[in-house]
Amino acid sequence: MIKVFSNSWALFIGLLLLMIGNGLQGTLLGLRGALEGFDASIMAWVMSAYFAGFMIGSRLAPGMIQRVGHVRVFAALASMISAGFILYAAVPDPIAWAAMRFVVGFCFSGVYVVCESWLNDASTNETRGKTLSLYMITQMVGIISAQGIVNFADAGSYALFVVMSVLVSISFAPILLSATPAPVFQGTKPMTLRQLYETSPLGCIGMFFMGAVFAGMFGMAAVFGSEKGLSVADITLFVAVIYFGGMVLQYPVGWLSDRMDRRRLITFVCLLAAITMIPAALFGGNFIMLMIGGFVLGGLSNPLYSLLIAYTADYLQPEDMAAASGGLMFINGGGAVLGPFIVGWMMTTLGADFYFVFMGVNFAIIAAYGFYRMTRRAAPSVEDTSAYAYVGPQASPVAVEVAQEYAIDLAEHEDEIAEAEAEAKPT
Repeated sequence: MIKVFSNSWALFIGLLLLMIGNGLQGTLLGLRGALEGFDASIMAWVMSAYFAGFMIGSRLAPGMIQRVGHVRVFAALASMISAGFILYAAVPDPIAWAAMRFVVGFCFSGVYVVCESWLNDASTNETRGKTLSLYMITQMVGIISAQGIVNFADAGSYALFVVMSVLVSISFAPILLSATPAPVFQGTKPMTLRQLYETSPLGCIGMFFMGAVFAGMFGMAAVFGSEKGLSVADITLFVAVIYFGGMVLQYPVGWLSDRMDRRRLITFVCLLAAITMIPAALFGGNFIMLMIGGFVLGGLSNPLYSLLIAYTADYLQPEDMAAASGGLMFINGGGAVLGPFIVGWMMTTLGADFYFVFMGVNFAIIAAYGFYRMTRRAAPSVEDTSAYAYVGPQASPVAVEVAQEYAIDLAEHEDEIAEAEAEAKPT
């Protein structure tokens, strides 16, 4: 891991600063929106705009990179992100915020494509798995660290917005001044959504409703905290616990994924998450229960994202996964765009605790559809499935492709070891 960092330290430091800025954005807007008198239904429009921009950007960014190159795309998009962060404080209006969130989401999707392409090009077959792990750890550490920074200044002032902008601006330096050459970008022809659905119905349905869950977590968690009347410290702790849960439970779910029917595991995890959301909604006045609910929410939803991708890959040829990844991200983005509207309406109309009800309903729908799919076709044997590789919901299709390449390499390596052991056994 140290060797991987030393070879691409500039990219990782730049990415860390970007993720701190992005982590500040979601929480700070939720807090500032409450101070400005924007209720949950209004903030839903603001938060949804980011995911709409991200979804469109993931489609257009590869073409931009092919035309003008990685360096120019990164510099242009990161500059727009920095400007947008400052304008949030200058123009505290929900329509202006939604427009800027859309632009920022669009730009972040392109920035992620650039960073992930660079990291993939800099890694080898031997280091790809460690590079991917360090990339995901860097993302999580950046977002969790951002929650602590929120407590050092007043959300009603300019200070935190300036800090966000400065962090993104500084992130240019280590990346653009790095001696690492920019990779040659190779686009892939996308698979149609109909083909993707016919290949893996559960993968598509699951990704759509997980998009709604992620939008509720990353976009509306701070809004929920404000609606509950929590202090700034409690809101940031609640958001941090969501991401921390995703880090802690990632490995055990991934370990199970490589040892049992993934469809059953998806259904079980969703059912467990749906059940856990019930006490979180009923006893939301207890802060400890809120923390438990947030931990389980983040802890089970993040592995589910990777699990659905791995499950879909089980029904694809390795060469088709690159094309399918873009479709999965687009489907997930569709759910992310709609999610904030629904959870915002529920919190405004029915009460803040319906935040967890919304989450539970989405998990329950995936679980119910998983039960249904079990009656439609047999699952592939565990021996024929690809290895599980963690991919975060903030990642672009490039990271999904890298994860699957690593999973394929790992599976092939394990097969070679098994064959060698079999040949070494005395007859």
